[in-house]
Amino acid sequence: MQGVRAQEVRREVMAEGLPGPEGDEQSYPDVAVELGSTGLSTGVERETTHEEAIKEPFDPEKIDVTTRTPTVDLLLARLRRGVLDLQPDFQRLAGIWTPQAQSRLIESMLLRIPLPTFYAAEAAEERWIIIDGIQRLTTIARFVDPETLGAKPLVLRSLEYLKDYEGKRYTELPGRLRTRLLEAEVVLHLIRQGTPEPVMFNIFARINTGGRPLTRQELRHALIPGSARRLLKELAESEEYRSATLGSVAPERMDDREMVLRFIAFRLSDPEDYVRQDFDEFLRDAMHLLNRITSKQVAELRAEFARAMDAARKIFGEHAFRKHYSGQHRRSPINKALFEAVAVGLAQRSDRQLDALLERWEVVAEELSRLLEYAEFERAISVGTGDVAKVRLRFSYVDRMLERVANA
Repeated sequence: MQGVRAQEVRREVMAEGLPGPEGDEQSYPDVAVELGSTGLSTGVERETTHEEAIKEPFDPEKIDVTTRTPTVDLLLARLRRGVLDLQPDFQRLAGIWTPQAQSRLIESMLLRIPLPTFYAAEAAEERWIIIDGIQRLTTIARFVDPETLGAKPLVLRSLEYLKDYEGKRYTELPGRLRTRLLEAEVVLHLIRQGTPEPVMFNIFARINTGGRPLTRQELRHALIPGSARRLLKELAESEEYRSATLGSVAPERMDDREMVLRFIAFRLSDPEDYVRQDFDEFLRDAMHLLNRITSKQVAELRAEFARAMDAARKIFGEHAFRKHYSGQHRRSPINKALFEAVAVGLAQRSDRQLDALLERWEVVAEELSRLLEYAEFERAISVGTGDVAKVRLRFSYVDRMLERVANA
């Protein structure tokens, strides 16, 4: 094992100098990658998936979308009472707007310019989960009632028209303007509780927010509250995960949390039991299940995940969870389907088998490269990755390879 440790140390030294998501974009110029809001690579290979549509008609009586015109004062009152969810850790981060952009929004309201439409989902006890409009509501709350957010008060700056109020806070505005802000009405489309979950997800998936649609994981995070949110965040920020992925997966669009969820979903459900074509529904169900499992089961998942990440780092080094072909020197982006198959495969091994795989790490890496040369395996991790046959194929191929090398 001394040779393995020496190689591990060498890889760790190399990893320290490797670039993050922005630098990674230059490492695989010929591979399609997912992009963040800034147009930079997220560090994850873009998946080609089949469009998931509603397969069965729903009772129209159960589809309930209503339009409200609440005042700003009402929304802030809801926020103070805890029945307006702005999802503070949602990756459309509340703080990414610049102070100038926030000030211009307030100026627009003072000028009586209507705000864009808001979208929300109704949860238990008539709580509203804001899906589109988080930035706008956060800005308004920060200016009018910053204590509700635990944020510093917004000071107006770089105004275009109302120059007299440059450098002012809400409390320093004339009473008539404060009233104008509080009584301003917004248009809010609310999907009522009782609307079937697949329909709700389908509706929100079609909404362009800031010029781009929400990702599936952003929607799962927004619409499925509970302990699962916290666990996915915790594991995505863990040292084991960041070390195995070289910190190259940008969290902005929640790709990191989706990868963790995919691992957990296939630890809670055997890949051979995967029978549905709707992969998004499978992951939604996994989040619901994750909200219900015992603390003992959660602890076991944490340990399995850390163990799998540590093993992947030691075996595959900088190419962990990436397509790496024999003789290839450049580093590819992370592949989500390969991540779930390899991570779950490693988590399933016994301690004895894992020791054997670490001892024979070069053989494992070479065997995985050979698998990638099989067209059917390459397609199973690249195109239509939620297809039942492809899910079973990639898991079975990786599992058999690991079993064979471990027992050689």
